[in-house]
Amino acid sequence: MRKAIILGITVLMLALVLSGCQNTAQDEQDTARQPNQENLSGNITIAGSTSVQPLAEELAAAFTAKYPAVRIDIQGGGSSVGVQSANDGVADIGNSSRELKDSEKPYNLHQHVIARDGIAVVVNPANKVGEITIEQVQKVFTGQISNWKELGGDDAGITVVNREEGSGTRGAFEEIVMGNVRPTDNAIIQPSTGAVKQTVSSDPYAIGYISMGALAPDVKGLIVDGIRPTSDNVSNGSYKIARPFIMLTKEAPQGAVKAFLDFIFSREGQEIVGQEFIKVK
Repeated sequence: MRKAIILGITVLMLALVLSGCQNTAQDEQDTARQPNQENLSGNITIAGSTSVQPLAEELAAAFTAKYPAVRIDIQGGGSSVGVQSANDGVADIGNSSRELKDSEKPYNLHQHVIARDGIAVVVNPANKVGEITIEQVQKVFTGQISNWKELGGDDAGITVVNREEGSGTRGAFEEIVMGNVRPTDNAIIQPSTGAVKQTVSSDPYAIGYISMGALAPDVKGLIVDGIRPTSDNVSNGSYKIARPFIMLTKEAPQGAVKAFLDFIFSREGQEIVGQEFIKVK
């Protein structure tokens, strides 16, 4: 009995040591990719997607706290501006929250996918409807479908909740779901993810959309085209209302730009990504 206890303790201690070694190895890899504070300096200009911009700003703040001699200037302008700015050399990094268009692919830019984001179509948890198609989502948000009975639900009018003009989430939703079709003017316009959730959670017949990272029990994410809105389904490409967050560079990154990108892909950087979006590492 005593031998068994001693053996069990030994195995447990060995497991803890091995786990510590693995974590240490990962930390050492991240550290090896990063230069010393005293020998890293420079300016980094970033422009493009307003959806990527807040995440880029959080990452930049954490990075410059470690490397105060590096200055990072981040501007918006949209994904197309980010692609063009990177190609023209106007910015060191161009931000895009979409895949490159066929017309942009000949630029041969270096693409660094730093995160992924899924957009969940949400309804009140009491709503009978649990599934929808992308085509039906578009018709709801254009006003062509205005009653839940057309989707297999109650005979009740649909309250459409949209985001404000200029919202990155709205921009991605319109690009992926709406195409060139204009959304209805009869929607309730909300200025934030929290406001959309509040409206949907308090109205049994409301429908809206939010970043997947904000899903919580107070709203229900609809199955779209047979696919549940989960991180795994965004990662494997089966959930279609999703987008990559890409940082683009004209050449292979060097110096402070390389150090910043290495930081983003490190454990610390991806932990920041994972607070609201889907990590890529």
